[in-house]
Amino acid sequence: MTALLDLLNSRPLVDGEEQDALGDPVAGRRWGREHGGDGSLAELTLLRQARDVIRDVALGEAPPAALSPLLEGVQQVPEFTADGLKWTVRTPPHAELPVAVVLEWAATQEQLPGRLRPCANGECRLFLLDRSRANRARWCSMAACGNRMKARRHYQRTR
Repeated sequence: MTALLDLLNSRPLVDGEEQDALGDPVAGRRWGREHGGDGSLAELTLLRQARDVIRDVALGEAPPAALSPLLEGVQQVPEFTADGLKWTVRTPPHAELPVAVVLEWAATQEQLPGRLRPCANGECRLFLLDRSRANRARWCSMAACGNRMKARRHYQRTR
């Protein structure tokens, strides 16, 4: 589930300024290739769109149906192999990675409902996937945001 989180977290705030890993075409195309895509400009456009829509859906600002345009023309074809039935997703090459991320989001919603969420630090834009038993993870990183938020609360209590 790394492609999903990597895509959602590709626009972090660093010292209050947005850093967009997909903003620059050269860096964005490299990002796509590093995550198994073809690195084309068409793929980069779809990745940006997928990131923004999945983010809106994860924040509850858009319904899951908003992801439908990203799946237009996608086919799932059954295929028998030595291991049994296998489903193959068919899509244009430039759409393979964005479609895979949307399908990863859907699988996450099905297998780990409610566990993909934004960091509880209001100054952070990152998302986390809570795999803890208690489903109580709040921060993208305990070392960064978690420590910062706990220290801030402690300071406010002791003032």
